Amino acid sequence: MNDKTPLNPAMVEKNHAKPALGQLEFIALIAMLFATIALSIDAMLPAITDIGQLLSPEAPNRAMLIIGAFFLGMGLGTFVSGPLSDAWGRKPVMMIGGLVYSIASLVCYFAGSLEVLIAARVVQGIGAAGPRTVSLAMVRDMYRGREMARIMSFAMMIFMVAPAIAPLMGQAIIHIAGWHAIFLVFVLFSAASLVWLGLRQPETLAKADRIPLNIPRLVASARDMFSHRIVVVTILIQALVMAVLVSQLSSISPVFEQHFNRGTEFPLWFALAAVFSAISSFANARLVVTVGMRRVVTLTFATVLAISVLVLASLVLVTLSPVVEFALFMLWLISLFCMMALTMGNLNALAMEPVGHIAGFAASIMAGVSTVLAVLISLPITQSFSGSHLPLVAGSVVLLGLALALMRLTKR
Repeated sequence: MNDKTPLNPAMVEKNHAKPALGQLEFIALIAMLFATIALSIDAMLPAITDIGQLLSPEAPNRAMLIIGAFFLGMGLGTFVSGPLSDAWGRKPVMMIGGLVYSIASLVCYFAGSLEVLIAARVVQGIGAAGPRTVSLAMVRDMYRGREMARIMSFAMMIFMVAPAIAPLMGQAIIHIAGWHAIFLVFVLFSAASLVWLGLRQPETLAKADRIPLNIPRLVASARDMFSHRIVVVTILIQALVMAVLVSQLSSISPVFEQHFNRGTEFPLWFALAAVFSAISSFANARLVVTVGMRRVVTLTFATVLAISVLVLASLVLVTLSPVVEFALFMLWLISLFCMMALTMGNLNALAMEPVGHIAGFAASIMAGVSTVLAVLISLPITQSFSGSHLPLVAGSVVLLGLALALMRLTKR
């Protein structure tokens, strides 16, 4: 693939402008915008215990809310970033979102209380929703069909490196300058991506193709979307699955530190799980062709639920050696990472089947609703942490059982 490969000719003719970026540079830019999300979440994981001890020593579990707060903001921001980018163009919304993200990151850096930190993380998530959502629309503007899938595949390959290295980066920054400094890295990373975007990438949505904000039209589109049972059901399933993810990310570092006494090893084990997630993403591309989306999702839920029940039974009924208990925990952790790769994309695809005529709006609403619901569902699980991963595993059993039961409603 040549770096000077031009954009889809149809897009160039449509927008009457030749792009400044070749494919390689464009893929790298999109991957960097995606990576903002992974860094904002995963780089904070090693800092949760330190934040709890410093800002909430009387209730250290409250520090876990910094993960859910970012997800909450991202979900809220998703509601508006898509429609705004259709009305104003892609670049203005992405630039505004990046600016909001950077300002919120600075507030996080100077935060002297957990309440201020959590509020700033919500705003940070709202800002991050711009680059997250609109970058996908930008790809759709510029490429079609197989070429679009090809561009997204390469961007996701690069993006998947971020979860593997982010905790290592966060841990290194904490050792060198303390956890506050992580937020300065976020500012620098966002500034670099915004400068790159601003100087090199032209606007991809022509003024003639922009859709003015029309509240009655948006309400009508929402009614249309939620009139389809499969849309409602898949949103609920995605919320349950994401609640498992939010609970896991919020609690995983304290589990390593307090229960297994492996805090320094945590980034390495997390990277291992991320590698399995990447492998599962590639496997999913083949499985959906031969097995089908519904069956892949159903079998994945059933398998991970069985593993979760096994781990829960081992915690409740028997006393295991520390090595065996940790091995079972890692098996469970890796299974959850693989589950995300094997289900979320397929669930989105199932939900989009009846609403292709409002695809951009529907994708934004689905992502926003499922993310906000996930944060609310995960709260009781994360706040019941008491040093062991028992509440986390038990909560996952309940949520995955519900998700598996709801899959029956997705059949035609």
